[in-house]
Amino acid sequence: MQLIYQNKQSEEQILEKSLRYKLDNNFNVEKSKLLFGDNFIGLSYLLNNGYKNKIDLIYIDPPFSTNIDFSSGKNRVSTISSSKKDLLAYTDRLVGEEYLEFLRERLILMKELLSEKGSIYLHIDTKIGHYVKIIMDEVFGKNNFLNEITRIKSNPKNFNRKAYGNQKDVIYFYAKNRGENIWNNITSPLTEEEIKEKFIKKDERGFYNTVPIHAPGESEGPTGKEWKGLFPPVGRHWRVSPDKLTTLDDENLIEWSKTGNPRLKKYSHEHKGKKIQDVWLNFKDPMYPNYPTQKNLDMLDMIVKQSSDTNSIVLDAFAGSGGTLNMANKNGRIFIGIDQSEISLSVIKENLTKASYDEINLSHLSN
Repeated sequence: MQLIYQNKQSEEQILEKSLRYKLDNNFNVEKSKLLFGDNFIGLSYLLNNGYKNKIDLIYIDPPFSTNIDFSSGKNRVSTISSSKKDLLAYTDRLVGEEYLEFLRERLILMKELLSEKGSIYLHIDTKIGHYVKIIMDEVFGKNNFLNEITRIKSNPKNFNRKAYGNQKDVIYFYAKNRGENIWNNITSPLTEEEIKEKFIKKDERGFYNTVPIHAPGESEGPTGKEWKGLFPPVGRHWRVSPDKLTTLDDENLIEWSKTGNPRLKKYSHEHKGKKIQDVWLNFKDPMYPNYPTQKNLDMLDMIVKQSSDTNSIVLDAFAGSGGTLNMANKNGRIFIGIDQSEISLSVIKENLTKASYDEINLSHLSN
């Protein structure tokens, strides 16, 4: 399935156009970089200078095709306030087919840059997101689609319009090769309320709950044998060998019910956290950002930890406030940021004062 619209280029045409920005420079691909200029040129520059199949993680928060300009200023009452004294941060005037092709061109280059174990997160508004999803399917392959993540971006709104409030946006998560992508299984810690709800029993070790000591599936090995006069229920087997069960029982880690049913104790302080789901409630954007559309740093930190490794290269081609770059640097990753807004570059440099990176101005490549 694909979108058909006027002036849609072939993938070959786009890649051929990117070849115009090849340089003979030999530079260190293991050092972080900040590129100032058009991101098609920046992505082409990377692709043609040693970064093909080298980037493990891409996060982008592109313009949302809102047909408005975004400004930046100080002393605002809220994120939606503005002042005549504010400076233009970036323009979001591309709409319709022109916008989709603008984004598609860049996604095609990003796919070439992704490593075989790489993945991409694209953050977008729900008003345009369903079209972008089809473009993502076309570029990366629908079989490489992993999640549509719903993110609660703000507190409830009460605008005077005949519609429900808009609290969410979406993130499309794709792998270069499904099943091969880096996945570090980062979990979310239980809240105090969840601990109180789930771990209601207590002994000398702390609060605990209990789980069965058997698992699905019959076994003819040791885990299917008798233990203390008991056999596993029909269709199941002991989770560990009878000898190990005896050790656990001797250590008071098995609780026996009044009817003689053994269950394993699980303590709250041993809990490894819960799997993160595809609805993100706790990553709301800052109320007083230093750059328009600045995203939640805890969210970016989690994405970097989840889908990249130490010394992975992390790319944000719509760098904005540089949150992705900061979190990549914080976690020992190599970062690459691209933006053409002078305000963006100023904010990024301010936030990356302790980071080591090369700064590259792409203006000489624009002709």
